[in-house]
Amino acid sequence: MEHNIEASMSNIMPAPFARSLYYHMARIRRFEDRVVTLVDDNEIAGVCHEYSGQEAVAVGICGALTTSDIVTSTHRGHGHTLAKGGDVGRMFAELLARTGGYNKGRGGSMHIADVGIGIFGANGIVGAGAPIACGAAHKFKAARENRVAVSFFGDGAINQGVLHEAMNLAAIWDLPVIFVCENNQYAISTPLKEVTILDPYVRAQSYGMPGVCVDGMDVEAVYHAALTATERARSGKGPTFIECQTYRYFGHYTGERHMKMNYRSQEELDRWKLRDPITIWAERMMQSGLCAQEEIEAIDAEVNIEIDRGVEFARSSPPPNQAEALDCMYAVPYPNTPAWGVES
Repeated sequence: MEHNIEASMSNIMPAPFARSLYYHMARIRRFEDRVVTLVDDNEIAGVCHEYSGQEAVAVGICGALTTSDIVTSTHRGHGHTLAKGGDVGRMFAELLARTGGYNKGRGGSMHIADVGIGIFGANGIVGAGAPIACGAAHKFKAARENRVAVSFFGDGAINQGVLHEAMNLAAIWDLPVIFVCENNQYAISTPLKEVTILDPYVRAQSYGMPGVCVDGMDVEAVYHAALTATERARSGKGPTFIECQTYRYFGHYTGERHMKMNYRSQEELDRWKLRDPITIWAERMMQSGLCAQEEIEAIDAEVNIEIDRGVEFARSSPPPNQAEALDCMYAVPYPNTPAWGVES
């Protein structure tokens, strides 16, 4: 089955595109499910930040982009890369620290990048992707390229100075940037309402750009907000801020599953899980006649096979050679630096 996340400009969503939205959300969820297993089995060293529950944001936003548009990602970035067309095998290989990974096993979960498909890198520094997106957008505008840059960040970044500097810069220069706040309600364990008064989208409006808030559990709502924002950016009218109200179904990172933290109530978790974005979209497609139950089951089966093959690829890929540890660096090593493992 051929899947293309690029959007049709029709006001009526074509059935193949609707099914592709489901495919990409299911793909992200199954990927994260397998990541947890691999972490628990110690095949992935350390921890990862799961994207489960937030799939509608990445897929809805990237559904309005073209392959030439770019995104900057976050520490919780698996979903962004996969929604933009990332390869699951290379993703798993990177997490398993194998040479077949996107960064040849050197970057790991928080630093996956693929410039070829417009992924200008995940980033472990909160809010740090925003100025990078502005830099790309400035180039697009200067070169008169009809391209858009998207900066993803969480609600924990909303008080970071670098984000506000980037928004101000984008506004005064009318840069083709879309700022996407994935408001999953918590910065690690701190509720957003305890550290800021105004909603993020309201604060963004003070920079003179449109600030909108959408249901981040509804892929269709996110997609239409993104479509409006991309059309504005491509027409030279500048940036847009989209706040997506969403929720992560598990802890801040995989290790939290074993820490018995209780900053979220079971009632809250149950309430948000009733609004699972994948289930909601499957039901809406069937009710609208865009997809039958059998087609959804076929997509699920296809995704499961893709995930299994991705893990097989990662496991068969060799680990990095210690002698090549200093290769692929942006900076030239200091003079007279001894080779890895060789005493001076």
